[in-house]
Amino acid sequence: MENRQSMKPRIKICCISSIEEAMLAIDYGASALGLVGQMPSGPGIITDELIYDITRLVPPPVGTFLLTSETAADDIIKHHLKTHTNTIQLVDELKKGTYFEIKKQIPTVKIVQVIHVRTEASIEEALQLSEFADALLLDSGNPALDIKVLGGTGKVHDWTLSRKIVEQSKVPVFLAGGLHAGNVKEALDIVQPFGLDLCSGVRTHKALDPAKLEAFFKAALS
Repeated sequence: MENRQSMKPRIKICCISSIEEAMLAIDYGASALGLVGQMPSGPGIITDELIYDITRLVPPPVGTFLLTSETAADDIIKHHLKTHTNTIQLVDELKKGTYFEIKKQIPTVKIVQVIHVRTEASIEEALQLSEFADALLLDSGNPALDIKVLGGTGKVHDWTLSRKIVEQSKVPVFLAGGLHAGNVKEALDIVQPFGLDLCSGVRTHKALDPAKLEAFFKAALS
């Protein structure tokens, strides 16, 4: 089995706001795009119609991730059927229904479960959910707040906790939260994730910045 340190990380560019941004991210080497549906807070929210328009123009094998804040299996399925992405990113916990129900209804779609890494308890949560999801994504939100923060914080969490999750998870793990060209090498050295996910770290005034994209990909892949 290939050592994690010798593998180039997959890079997902999130908060894609237009077809033009999607193609720009792909041009710089993005393995996946994050398309943000309705959220209680955070950046990058676009309509389901626009998500669909972007998704149908994205060439394989680039991943298209629908970020959904729905917490019931039926509602998650309905959300996906409006967008037709190849991956669903659950930014909150599944409170009604099961992962099995989702996979039975849309078997070709992968499920990525977000874990908001805050304490040691996040490790056990991640390992439990890795039994059901196709991948995990470790972020720096806080779903316990009155207005939930479910991603897009631009903040780094405790990477030593994330490293413990990566070491024990049965499925691939993406790292998110405050990544940019200046800290990505350290993040990779400490956490050794399968993939990286970022939004604000490659943006200027909320728009994708080609110079920042170039710097990030160079730092992450060199």
